[in-house]
Amino acid sequence: MPPSPAPRKGRPPRVSRAEIVQVARRVMDEEGGDRLTMRRLARELEITPMALYHHVRDKEELMLLLLADYAAGAELPELPGDPRERIVVAARAMHDLLAARPRAVEMITADDLLAPVGLWFAETIVDAAVACGLTPERAVRAYRTIWFYTAGELTVRAAGERRRAERAGEPTYRERVFAGLDGDAYPRLAGLAGRWVEITAEDSYEEGLRAVVAGLLP
Repeated sequence: MPPSPAPRKGRPPRVSRAEIVQVARRVMDEEGGDRLTMRRLARELEITPMALYHHVRDKEELMLLLLADYAAGAELPELPGDPRERIVVAARAMHDLLAARPRAVEMITADDLLAPVGLWFAETIVDAAVACGLTPERAVRAYRTIWFYTAGELTVRAAGERRRAERAGEPTYRERVFAGLDGDAYPRLAGLAGRWVEITAEDSYEEGLRAVVAGLLP
């Protein structure tokens, strides 16, 4: 067993909030939110948990700082005049922003934490839905439906990509199942089995989004 490191002497190292967020984001991106604890973060920064609490009150505040970091520099799209198209453009921009930051989806699906830029998407979609004839209450529900569709699509894709990366090129369980499908029991799926991965890998978000929007609006 290796010897324990000698205790540090003198004053503990100072860290900034920027350093805290940078290290927290690395842990979050590599391992996910479950592995990001205040104690783990303090260890990564080589400071005591008490020293970390001088900068960040608790994990919830840390998550808010991370969300602000993820949203920094987000480019908001120009909006078209047609309110239906405004909904599509805003939702697509929300999707693309989060697709580049898949771990951020984990934080905001808790439905309580919110980055300031998220208010722009909510305001734009709700306002456009009202312009299309929905009451404000139904417009909020429409926004929520669009958000659920968006978050679900991003979560499933990100989980699938991590799963494939972990298998390092080996066939996934689904691929093995599809390869041996009974054509009599599942004729349609068996006919598509060889192309299933290719088809499901396509970016069909906007096609589905437009169908969702069409069903929500008058």
